[in-house]
Amino acid sequence: MRIVFMGTPDFARTILERLVADGHDVCGVFTQPDKPRNRNKVTPSPVKEYALSQNIPVFQPVTMRDGTALEDFKTLAPELAVVAAYGRILPEEMLAVPVHGCINAHASILPKYRGAAPINRAILDGEKETGVTVMHMAKECDAGDMILVKKQAIRPDETAEDLFKELAVLGADAIAEAIVEIQNGTAQRVPQDESQATYAPMLSRELSPIDWTRSSTQIIDQIRALIPWPCAAASILGANTKIFRAVPLGETKDAPGTLCARKKGIEAACGNGKSILITELQPDGGKRMAANAFLNGKRIAAGTVLDA
Repeated sequence: MRIVFMGTPDFARTILERLVADGHDVCGVFTQPDKPRNRNKVTPSPVKEYALSQNIPVFQPVTMRDGTALEDFKTLAPELAVVAAYGRILPEEMLAVPVHGCINAHASILPKYRGAAPINRAILDGEKETGVTVMHMAKECDAGDMILVKKQAIRPDETAEDLFKELAVLGADAIAEAIVEIQNGTAQRVPQDESQATYAPMLSRELSPIDWTRSSTQIIDQIRALIPWPCAAASILGANTKIFRAVPLGETKDAPGTLCARKKGIEAACGNGKSILITELQPDGGKRMAANAFLNGKRIAAGTVLDA
């Protein structure tokens, strides 16, 4: 099938790679403009990098509303548009161009977690299950009729970074299956239940600070959900410190927020009378490291109560 693909991050790249591997004629790729990333070096998106390696024409409109993107899209004459984590809302005129319409792979079990950060928000909320929904695109964000849903459990120790990779593969499978159904004329159109809709807004640094009065489970979920950005953070030895890994411990009588050095990391008392063990962190201005290596570098003995 002649397909235009629209996407930007690694999640989308995995789906684009599957379209190429399945032998589809990917006639063009739309992706976000190049942006400063590592050390402010302007770099292309993962989708652009792969598209160029396959000699697929790349389009990077700054806006979708000035008519230029629409004309480029029409010139490509796609039978189908496949969208995954593009980061742009498509105008209705564009949705109407492909004969088979536009479909989107969204990393949640819709109608829950519509929006920009469904994977992170699902973990942050303590969900036990997530998935990928393939839907026909509509004017409203992530509100189109569903074609199919693939579900997956969220492991208790799984970070958002881990889950992104797994759902990208699941999303590629889902898109491949949906395209076959579209070609066969068997693709469903299941309306979403608007009464069950929830939203997953973009992440921000305001989510980072850890509130130690929350339960140990909620705090571990926060740590898992915010990797690799913006990361959960707490004051340790007077410095803002990113927390990358923590595991639950037993009960504690210490007040919430009490930090104590242990052989394998830093014990932190939480608000539900339980504690967690911080095992990996990154001090402000430092590198990511094991928490016990951090303590050893500071020559802090196990059993020492740390000043926040």
